Amino acid sequence: MFAQASAQLAPSNGSASAAREAPARDTRKELGALGDSEVVQCFLDGEQRAFGELVRRYDTRLLNFVYRTVGDRERAQDLVQETFVRVYRHLHRFDQSKKFSTWIYTIAGNLAKNELRNRSRNPLVLFQTIKKNWDADHRPLEWEDETTMPDDLFRKRHLREKVEEAVQQLPEHHRLVFVLREIEGRSYEEIAEITDTNLGTVKSRLNRARNNFARIIAPMVD
Repeated sequence: MFAQASAQLAPSNGSASAAREAPARDTRKELGALGDSEVVQCFLDGEQRAFGELVRRYDTRLLNFVYRTVGDRERAQDLVQETFVRVYRHLHRFDQSKKFSTWIYTIAGNLAKNELRNRSRNPLVLFQTIKKNWDADHRPLEWEDETTMPDDLFRKRHLREKVEEAVQQLPEHHRLVFVLREIEGRSYEEIAEITDTNLGTVKSRLNRARNNFARIIAPMVD
């Protein structure tokens, strides 16, 4: 989404074209094997394709996160693009002793919060998971998989619709920590950093969000 299309001249010789493309493929493969901090360093060292690798890793993840927060896919795409613009401009300021994922989620989260503050109505928020035991497992769940039977798939889709409806009723500050924890699988410490709140507040908000969500969803699925 973020990467801009560029026109290329059609090569007159197929083998020559393959020779030119090979180094690029090798570079992408090498970058793909690196950790985030190493990719960041490559970019700072002058390897422009390293930024494309960061976009590849985080574009879809950030889009899902922001979309679930603001409820508008086109606006979410704009906010994710703005996130990458800010990352590009300020990557030299990134403290590489920290997690890059936390830093980029903080930028995206702040843009999403600003978007919500500028609205006069509560946004529609897409929430794509539900847990039977909130404290048993922090990993995000998937709604569908290739082995799901049609009847089960229908029930899961129906449940997802009800979940989406319930999440709309959560306050903004509860919804944000809820999405970060239950969908993104972020740790309490990361959520505290992303939302710029202390650990106790994060746990308190998440507990209230879970209780509110359970209360709201219960009559919908009876």
